[in-house]
Amino acid sequence: EVAVRAGGHSVAGLSTNDGGLVIDVRPMTGVEVDPAARQARVGAGVTWGELDRAAQDHGLATTGGRVSTTGVAGFTLGGGSGWLERSCGLACDNLVSVDLVTADGRHVTASEDENPELFWGLHGGGGNFGVATSFVFRMHRVGPVVTAGLLLWPGEAAPDVARLFRDIAQTGPDELGSGLVFLTGPPEEPVPPHLRGRDLVAVALLWHGDVDDGAEAVAPFRSLSPEVDLVGPMPYAEFQCMIDDPPGMRNHWSAEYHDDLPDAALDVLVRSGGERQSPLAQQILFPWGGAVARVPDDATPMSNRSVRWVSHPFAVWEDPADDDRNIEWARAFRRDIAPYASGGVYLNFVGDEGEDRVRAAFGEEKYRRLAALKGDWDPGNVFRGNQNIRPA
Repeated sequence: EVAVRAGGHSVAGLSTNDGGLVIDVRPMTGVEVDPAARQARVGAGVTWGELDRAAQDHGLATTGGRVSTTGVAGFTLGGGSGWLERSCGLACDNLVSVDLVTADGRHVTASEDENPELFWGLHGGGGNFGVATSFVFRMHRVGPVVTAGLLLWPGEAAPDVARLFRDIAQTGPDELGSGLVFLTGPPEEPVPPHLRGRDLVAVALLWHGDVDDGAEAVAPFRSLSPEVDLVGPMPYAEFQCMIDDPPGMRNHWSAEYHDDLPDAALDVLVRSGGERQSPLAQQILFPWGGAVARVPDDATPMSNRSVRWVSHPFAVWEDPADDDRNIEWARAFRRDIAPYASGGVYLNFVGDEGEDRVRAAFGEEKYRRLAALKGDWDPGNVFRGNQNIRPA
């Protein structure tokens, strides 16, 4: 068995194995930023925090992980959803080229001009086609100071906050990146003592544009009088680390796409947010649209780019004895939200949920095209420690 490890954020544990071979690319840590070309060449072992800090020396960034320890490689090959996606597209949409080593030992480059079909497959098809060793990204003017941060309310405000978020976030300007998060108040500053350990609802915000304009974009959310207001000018790289999670926890994630979120769907989301089984767990809602939806459907393997929302039950806990109830919480949400789900899934947000979910992420036509590509580049399915596409 072969596994490829970069950031090690595979929630299904696919970046390691027992008794097999782990190809660990973490020593590949080079980052070369070309500010004139607005491009960056990035080694496969780099994390988003490392790339963000290097690029911010030049006031540049590209859509990266919302957790800074996420590896650039797996995140990008799986699509790459982050705060900048509505204005800059997904991480894979910013690829210029990818270098990789194939199952039979060839060193190849994939770009629009070189191995273009392989390049297409690397825009969300995951690590099915080889071991990526480096990436070249298009970079965008971001920061180094942006308007960003968190707004926090007590849990009882969740229905009002959720409805306001739905009404504003999806129809807001593309420069506004945001997320609705149900969480437990952490036992530390800047959360005040009376909110620590309590159910909270939060809105995370990033304005990709002039700092002063960002204050205006945040104003509608402030109209609900958040109890904690941490939104203001801050370094972009600092915001990218703001919701980093501790390593070593047990995880079970899932996700659904939604075209619309009527009040009844929000009620399911709010109820699930209050039923989390661990103080480390979160229930999350992200708006899509903007640059994500403007990419032509056939330009990448990822289907359902026109969806408007992604819900993301994010179960995290410590004790193995709590496995069943935390996993069941995430599964129960999927069952309850099913009447409002549009089908398909963003594979970076889920664990090992079976071949049907992999096929749903791409749709049957694109899956067949990916299977043919897999047959060309990895006919023996050497690289199957991933959201696996079986070779035709």
